[in-house]
Amino acid sequence: MMKKIAIGCDPNAAELKEIIKKHLTDLAHEWEDYGSEDPIYANVAIKVAEAVASGKHERGILICGTGIGMCIAANKVPGAYAALCSNAYSTERSIKSNNANIMTMGSQVTGPELAKTLVTIWMQSEYIPGGRSEPKIRRIYEYCNDKARIK
Repeated sequence: MMKKIAIGCDPNAAELKEIIKKHLTDLAHEWEDYGSEDPIYANVAIKVAEAVASGKHERGILICGTGIGMCIAANKVPGAYAALCSNAYSTERSIKSNNANIMTMGSQVTGPELAKTLVTIWMQSEYIPGGRSEPKIRRIYEYCNDKARIK
């Protein structure tokens, strides 16, 4: 199923972002680029996280040198749930177990082929409510007063 993706990065990750945008197109997903020129990665992270949290995009992808800073910044936006994705299993579980809506990656620690593989896994993964993780993530939603996700 086609998804609408918000994507952004810092200047260090511009090349990898372009590779991922092409890969998303190849996977038949729409994307909107939120930039790569701002050296203050938090500015891009916040823009992407707000777009995802508001429902404008179903998911977001953020890239910086390690992915850590983008993840921290995005998670400050109410309704944004970012996960650092660096391997296949964690990437899959970020959605299946944690219902993340933003993935972050590091361009200095993740090569282009691995990044494309992780994006493919992430885009194919879906959260299914009612599993054993449900009470755990529900507690996060309750703590954050995320009425959109508390059902």
